[in-house]
Amino acid sequence: MSELSYHEDHGAVDGAPLVELVDVRAAYGTIEVLHGINLSVPQGSVVALLGPNGAGKSTILKVVSGLLQPTAGEVRLAGRVVNGASADELARIGLCTIPEGRGVFPNLTVRENLWMATMAGVSLAEVEEIAYARFPRLGERRKQLAGTMSGGEQQMLSMARALSVNPSVLLLDELSMGLAPLVVANLYEIVAQVSQEGVSILVSEQFARTVLGIAQYAAIVLHGNITRVGTPAELEDELSAAYLGS
Repeated sequence: MSELSYHEDHGAVDGAPLVELVDVRAAYGTIEVLHGINLSVPQGSVVALLGPNGAGKSTILKVVSGLLQPTAGEVRLAGRVVNGASADELARIGLCTIPEGRGVFPNLTVRENLWMATMAGVSLAEVEEIAYARFPRLGERRKQLAGTMSGGEQQMLSMARALSVNPSVLLLDELSMGLAPLVVANLYEIVAQVSQEGVSILVSEQFARTVLGIAQYAAIVLHGNITRVGTPAELEDELSAAYLGS
């Protein structure tokens, strides 16, 4: 596709949502898994995708990030259709993903992991300054192998690497996976701070209570469909522990 460009001030074009999916369908091979998704992520907001395992939450993130191309519909970034853009192209214009399982390089040190973020054109000094200011613990462990750190520290490293390139959009896939509740609460405090700085955040979570305290909007995903979108208060009656977790 043609070269993509983007406003550096995180602004949307003509007031459009920063991220928008319009009638998006997606498939793995011949099996369709998303059946016409419509979703908007306003600038500087946290939108939570909620639902059980296998509902389609991670697939929505893959489509937005360019890892999976939709079979129908449109993916829009700041009003521009970005169907066909690769994950690398989208990352270069400010869309960063923190995948399920953290995605750090376990055999590299913290500093070497952060060095990977310089591929986006930011100096290592800048990356480290941003990372250690937001996560001081990483500064204390800069020479430690990432694989020897706790799960929470690895998640901090993954977030630090993404945030160091000043993203406009941040995609989070199951941030709480395998982490203690206190660690999750601390990480979501960081997510709330990032959204207040103007970054738009789309987060997939199986456990609703871990994210609803900071989300402005939530979308319930079931069987590849979004069944309801609203504020956490509006969806309270539908956010049952039976299928969203406690």
